[in-house]
Amino acid sequence: MSNKIFLLPIVGITTFFILLFLFTKFFGPISFSVNSVTTTKSTTFDVSGEGKVTAKPDTASVTAGIVSQSSTVKGAQDQINAVINKITSALKQAGVDSSDIQTTNYSVNPDFDYTGGTQKIKGYSASTNILIKVKQIDKINEVIDLSTANGANQVSGVSFDVADRTKLEDAARQKAVDSAKLKAEAAAKIAGFKLGRIINYSENTGGVSRPYPMAAIADLKVGGGTPTEIQSGSTDITINVTLSYEIQ
Repeated sequence: MSNKIFLLPIVGITTFFILLFLFTKFFGPISFSVNSVTTTKSTTFDVSGEGKVTAKPDTASVTAGIVSQSSTVKGAQDQINAVINKITSALKQAGVDSSDIQTTNYSVNPDFDYTGGTQKIKGYSASTNILIKVKQIDKINEVIDLSTANGANQVSGVSFDVADRTKLEDAARQKAVDSAKLKAEAAAKIAGFKLGRIINYSENTGGVSRPYPMAAIADLKVGGGTPTEIQSGSTDITINVTLSYEIQ
């Protein structure tokens, strides 16, 4: 009786391994996997700062528009091309580089007469814009007057900027970071926590030209009259930064 009791575990173990062998033979090995999940918890503190630098613009741009009408397509084109050439020649003589004069939005379209309920072409209109970049900013008024005196009948898009923004942006960035750090240190002292290392940095850059009076444009006399007086004002270069600190 004792021998039978002793043999039962052996028979069970042997049977298990035989079945395991048969299973792996016909169905392949049994895959075992162990997943290890590690979690970390980090408390952060975000603070923002703004830096602004004001500078006097040293470049400008203006768009001179030309519109012409004729009974034929060629006539409309000839008129507009003649004005383009006159304006371009005058600007070059005034010291504007040819690379800073760009023709844009050139188009020719039919003009329709709807009298009597019918559609009839009565002529053609041609239009274009000349985008002028003025690197000698004190010449912006002269450029506008030369354009209108030589046939431009529209003036728009006067804007001012700073050619080399890198140094100004760096100065604004330094102010923004200093401001953010001071805020972070003050908040940590008041709230009673300790700042760790900075783990993230982001920024947003913007530049705003202070507008000149709109009356300056309204007073333009196409083809002559009172000389144009547009003031460049100043340009604000602003950078906003966000610093993310670890809290220790």
